[in-house]
Amino acid sequence: MSLKLHNLKPSVGSKRKPKRLGRGDNAGQGSYSGKGQKGQKARSGGKNRLARKALRNLMMSAPKLRGFKSFHPKAVIFNLEVLEKHFNDGDIVNLGALKEKGLIGVRADKIKILGDGELTKKLIIEGMAISNSAKAKIEAKGGSVKI
Repeated sequence: MSLKLHNLKPSVGSKRKPKRLGRGDNAGQGSYSGKGQKGQKARSGGKNRLARKALRNLMMSAPKLRGFKSFHPKAVIFNLEVLEKHFNDGDIVNLGALKEKGLIGVRADKIKILGDGELTKKLIIEGMAISNSAKAKIEAKGGSVKI
């Protein structure tokens, strides 16, 4: 038997017949038709629409975030004057060292060093982006840069 449009049938047991409400007690859903006894919810059109209003209020109170939010995190920027202030001569400056000193948050993962300020110490920079001016100043003081 070939598979054609006129041969297609739903698999056995996949289509349930809907409950027929209010068709006598022997039919299983007679008398109150699953609505219980008296009250607003037993009446026709007796749904409480407060849930919809509450949802609307929630949506109205949510901030209206517009525009495009990039998934690529921006680099945290440090100038040489900050490194001068917080690090000693011969220190290794990397992501872990900056986190230890509390200069960056735990979730920061990109850092760039810029050349603002003077540097008097020999520092070893590891695993960070660095501007050409900062690299020149660090190497002039005998430090090194490993990317």
